[in-house]
Amino acid sequence: MNKRITVEELGQKDYKETWDYQELLFKKIVDLKISNRRNNTTHPTPNYFLLVEHPHVFTLGKSGDMSNLLVDEEQLQQHNAKFYKINRGGDITYHGPGQIVGYPILDLDNFFTDIHKYLRYLEEMVIRTLAEYGLKATRSEGETGVWLDVGTPFARKICAMGVRASRWVTMHGFALNVNANLGYFDLMIPCGIKDKAVTSLNAELGRAEVPLEEVKEKLLFHFKALFEAELVQDQPAT
Repeated sequence: MNKRITVEELGQKDYKETWDYQELLFKKIVDLKISNRRNNTTHPTPNYFLLVEHPHVFTLGKSGDMSNLLVDEEQLQQHNAKFYKINRGGDITYHGPGQIVGYPILDLDNFFTDIHKYLRYLEEMVIRTLAEYGLKATRSEGETGVWLDVGTPFARKICAMGVRASRWVTMHGFALNVNANLGYFDLMIPCGIKDKAVTSLNAELGRAEVPLEEVKEKLLFHFKALFEAELVQDQPAT
């Protein structure tokens, strides 16, 4: 079991380019697993954790409803935004500047083979990170992601999640609103949930901006502890 995870900080990167890169790493792990099985070998499978900030983009998961995007192609262009249908679970979500997007591409055979536990650990990583800023974040039953004031009329989502897994290899991940422009969420019905708001860390703290690098450091600290992993910083492959 290889618990070493290569962390790659991609900076600001186009969504499609990052998606293609995820697919490349995903295929690399899956192909090695297949080769190990066929050849009765035990070559260790690698793990990756990509951190990125995307330009404005809306993505729709496999089970999503297109009607949850409230603007047409012309209006998307006016807002300098793109749209993609993608191969993760979940409905529609938004990515943009001021958001930390994380894509763990892990072979769960190296950790535990339980997708529900995997999602709960990602949520817990965010919950622990927000607690360091004095925010009491929780889960909302039946709704993946991280929320504030669940069970009240003021419930609001601060982190969206959607993953894909095949042969216990994961891709896609989470999007934590740190300094995100919340106006873009008005252009869709977030995750198909009509009656709950969306928020960001800087809005909750009443600050103009929260340093993204500071938040990333906290996320990685809690990720490492939860997954009992060894994290290695690296530059993305070309």
